[in-house]
Amino acid sequence: MQTYQEMSKEELYGIKEGLEKEYARYKGLGLALNMARGKPAPEQLDLSMPMMDVLDSSSVLQSVDGTDCRNYGELDGITEAKELMAQIAGTTPEHVLVYGNSSLNVMYDTVSRSFIHGVMGHTPWCRLEKVKFLCPVPGYDRHFSITEFFGVEMVNIPMTAEGPDMDMVERLVSTDETIKGIWCVPKYSNPQGISYSDETVRRFAALKPAAKDFRIYWDNAYAVHHLYENDQDHILDIISECEKAGNPDMVYEFFSTSKVSFSGAGVAAIASSVDNLADIKKQLGVQTIGHDKINQLRHVRYFKNINGINAHMMKQAAIMRPKFEMVEHILEEELGGLGIGNWKKPKGGYFICFEALEGCAKNIVAKAKEAGVGLTAAGAPFPYGKDEKDSVIRIAPTFPSMEELEQAAKIFVLCVKLASIEKILA
Repeated sequence: MQTYQEMSKEELYGIKEGLEKEYARYKGLGLALNMARGKPAPEQLDLSMPMMDVLDSSSVLQSVDGTDCRNYGELDGITEAKELMAQIAGTTPEHVLVYGNSSLNVMYDTVSRSFIHGVMGHTPWCRLEKVKFLCPVPGYDRHFSITEFFGVEMVNIPMTAEGPDMDMVERLVSTDETIKGIWCVPKYSNPQGISYSDETVRRFAALKPAAKDFRIYWDNAYAVHHLYENDQDHILDIISECEKAGNPDMVYEFFSTSKVSFSGAGVAAIASSVDNLADIKKQLGVQTIGHDKINQLRHVRYFKNINGINAHMMKQAAIMRPKFEMVEHILEEELGGLGIGNWKKPKGGYFICFEALEGCAKNIVAKAKEAGVGLTAAGAPFPYGKDEKDSVIRIAPTFPSMEELEQAAKIFVLCVKLASIEKILA
């Protein structure tokens, strides 16, 4: 098979004519399909509906230590919820503080707290002339939105097959005291689906930051989100690795059940050193008397332990996996060998990352929108929404039905072909 780059102009114009007719047909259908955000499908949420029957008006709403979950208190979260969340993160309960329903909220709070009050007695960031964060790219747009909102200068760090470019991370962190943090999605990264290697995790744990208040923002969002039962990625526990390296305070780990149970009604948590948690609770104790313990109890009584979580996630995988595989099949069947795009086959997480020819991403997304397919904005996986190569597109296969997804994927590859030919001919 010839790549588009190897074809003559006459051949490309001939192909373009046929593609434009097909594109016009799709536009005439008036479709409204969505592959923009990584939302669970209704069928995934249906799996958790029995959780609503776990508690009723006759239930004894006491935790294992006798705490009345209807009342105030337990700033850390109830004992059994700390145990369950620790199992999800792969750490121990003394390292865990259970929050409300959203890990994004916890991350925002953590950055905000650092600006207003500082980190463990260090100068509040709002008093500093400059604050920088390292941002592995492509990455999670909501991370970048938080730091942009606070006026943080974001520095791109290229991703490799084993995680962020650690040579670059080590050099920058050790020489620049204005660098206060780094965003990380260490397992099935958003959007590439990359899991950090053991060496990468150990190098993170052994960092020697110039800033004493530097923290790794370890967003372990997809800790249990495998697509395959017998082909799963596993990462080292960053909490214990930091302890071994003599840097117990250097990491904040965030995670939740938002894509496990109910998005928007799950349980979120932060894992960190005992000293970091004590520092966090100084503000948290003013902010709230405690989070929703009844929801914590509901989750624990339904899932019971990590085995219950894993069994539930395999039911979710059975819904998600065919969607990922269908999109991957269409990409391979329609674009394989044409030299106009690359993509990775993730083993978990919520996204497929597509890399188009340089200068084509915005055009592809615009064409798809015109044909009735919504995609995440080109540039979104980069700080400030700026993809210098204009090539990365995040595909979210989970929410649409199989029928809708097949149609959306076919329109997507059509737009890739059209935009690529236009680029080559130009």
